[in-house]
Amino acid sequence: MGFIPDEGKSLPPPGVVNRNSVWLAGVGWCSAMLHNAINHRPPLKSGAHRQFLLATVGWFIGYHLTKYENYTYARLDRDMNEYIRLHPEEFAAKEMKTFAEIVEPFHPVR
Repeated sequence: MGFIPDEGKSLPPPGVVNRNSVWLAGVGWCSAMLHNAINHRPPLKSGAHRQFLLATVGWFIGYHLTKYENYTYARLDRDMNEYIRLHPEEFAAKEMKTFAEIVEPFHPVR
C-alpha cells in the first residue's frame, strides 16, 4: 500500500492475528448483521457471503493499519533515540538512592 514510505518496508510484518484486525473484522461482520436486521432478514442466516466479505475487508484494513502503526512508533523511537544521542547533557544519569533514603522514618502513633 502507499501509506508506508520505503524506509518502513524494512520493518518486520505484524502478526496476522492482531487487535486491529480482529476488531475491524468484528465490526465488518456486525455491520453485515445489522444490515440484515434492518432489512428484516434473519441476521445470522442470510447474506453469509456478505458477512464473510465485510469481515475479510475489516481484517485487511486492520492488518495494514497495524503496519502503519508499527511504522509510526518505530519512526518516533528512532527520532527520540537520535535526540538523546545528540543531547547527552540533558539526559545525564542521576545518583542512585535506596528506598530508605527517599522516605521519611516511620514512627507509629498510638
